[in-house]
Amino acid sequence: MTATLRVMLDQLVAPSEPDLAEATRELTRGLIAATPAGCEVEGIAPAGPADRSPEVPGLAGLRRTALARRELAAALQLGVATGIGGGMIHSPTLLAPLVRHDRVHDHDQTVVTVWDLSPWESPGEWPKSVVAWHKAMLKRAAKHADAVVVPTHSLAVRLGEIAPRLGERIRVIAGAAPSGLTIPSDEVGRRRHLDLPEGYVLLAGRTAPTDGLAVGLSAVARSGVDLPVVVIDAGEGEEPAIADLAAAAGVPERMLHVRGTLDIADRAAVFGGAVTFVAPAQRMSFPWRVLDALALGVPVVAASSRVHDEVIVDGGMLVNGDPEGLAAALDEALGSAAGVERLGVLAADRGRAFSWREAGDRIWQLHAEL
Repeated sequence: MTATLRVMLDQLVAPSEPDLAEATRELTRGLIAATPAGCEVEGIAPAGPADRSPEVPGLAGLRRTALARRELAAALQLGVATGIGGGMIHSPTLLAPLVRHDRVHDHDQTVVTVWDLSPWESPGEWPKSVVAWHKAMLKRAAKHADAVVVPTHSLAVRLGEIAPRLGERIRVIAGAAPSGLTIPSDEVGRRRHLDLPEGYVLLAGRTAPTDGLAVGLSAVARSGVDLPVVVIDAGEGEEPAIADLAAAAGVPERMLHVRGTLDIADRAAVFGGAVTFVAPAQRMSFPWRVLDALALGVPVVAASSRVHDEVIVDGGMLVNGDPEGLAAALDEALGSAAGVERLGVLAADRGRAFSWREAGDRIWQLHAEL
């Protein structure tokens, strides 16, 4: 008899965040690659246009729900029947049928994932409807999920404080950079197309305080580093606000280049042109761009935090997260070519510790234990 693991693929039909869409695709690929003998992986996706069908090679099948993602999310928040059914269900997010089920007799089990605790830690940075949905789904997970996966131990500890009812059901399984994240052969052309210079300090994030852009820009301005600054992952329409943050920090307008969300190849090309990646964020969330930098061997200077300390370890410079601390670290990191090369090697070594295939193995193991 074949054991089927059914994966929620809503982010591949109607993504709410680009990083969640990437994580969903990469995790599904990892699960397919790690599929044990006698098992298979199927997809569950909300209704949507035929051209938005989540095509992941190796899926044994795909079930489309009768509801589109928005309506499906609302129904699941209320615990309304959606026709998804039972069996082994794994969700790369909190979107899943979190209802009463019988794991012992019917072999039904539901596992969900939390990558970001910002809706609880800094709710003012999110739309109220998004915060309400996440809080409601976590309450349902505390009642009905067989396990909740988080990517770091620090997030596990904090989630346990937010939802103590989860107890030992919290499991730690890290994500990784996209498997296709390699610096492309046409990296120079891609950077020219994006109208970016060569050799710059790279940051990523939005204007939300916990992303730390103001701190990062101030650190660059206070350092002795005379290089352009590139910011990626800016929110739609946030370019003027980021320019204001840079001006207030002392970064000249001519030295600042702000870009939004980039596809994997363009993002890799941008990292390929960076002399260092500065990570000033203090969010309780998985640091996706830090993982990118590590995977590509880009020197990392990061504000020390529970998440950064655990993810980066010795793969970069972890310093006091104020502008003075980061500025001093930048001066030290870029003080010599040998120092830059050393930090790049350390980053690449640490980046090899993260693997979607390993994540797939561990998730199969988790469902087997359940």
